[in-house]
Amino acid sequence: MVIQRIVDSIAPRPDDLFIEIGAGWAALSKPLAATGVELHLVEIDRDLADRLAAQFRSHPSVQVHVGDVLKMDFADISGKRPFRLAGNLPYNISTPLLFHALKWSELIIDMHFMLQSEVVNRMAASPPSKAWGRLSIMCQYHCEVLPLFTVQAESFSPVPKVQSGIVKLIPHREPPVQIISKEAFDRLVTQAFSMRRKTLRNSLRGLLDVSLIESVGIDPGLRAEALGLEQFAALANLME
Repeated sequence: MVIQRIVDSIAPRPDDLFIEIGAGWAALSKPLAATGVELHLVEIDRDLADRLAAQFRSHPSVQVHVGDVLKMDFADISGKRPFRLAGNLPYNISTPLLFHALKWSELIIDMHFMLQSEVVNRMAASPPSKAWGRLSIMCQYHCEVLPLFTVQAESFSPVPKVQSGIVKLIPHREPPVQIISKEAFDRLVTQAFSMRRKTLRNSLRGLLDVSLIESVGIDPGLRAEALGLEQFAALANLME
């Protein structure tokens, strides 16, 4: 059974604090709650949230939070305590939701998400490849990305047109590369991949000139998808 395999992968412990995104019909919430963890369920649909509140009324360790997860402060929900994050992320907002979650990477112990397989592949990608991009770089700067297993479309009803995958993210306690400014790093990576068909000479115009790019041993004739995490860090540090 897929849900049990997900729970086994998560391996919840009774003293864990979990935030589950998009609890919905409680398919994952029920087995998590049964382990005795402190569980905070986030659900945007008020009818589903009311159903969850009624379903877990007899579980004092379960709380339901109604609202848009992209506007929620996870540190506020957890009381600034370390927490674990889980959920079946809505495919249409999965990327912004991942970036939102990474804001609290210092408090997050680990994350287990069900996502479209294509998104998991992008998160775990390496250069040079078409899948390598801003999502890959930002996820891998903040976390170790571990794809766990694929969930076949036939596991759902109705059957979706895409396959899903389970991925585990473990935040780095020490960043894999040193950057002077996270804002500059994000700005440079975003601009480089917004024009990924262009060479760095053109895509980074206005941020870095050719001589600066060459000063750290990078060919300005390359495209962004050819550069690794360390090279992007080196370029971002030039901006400072």
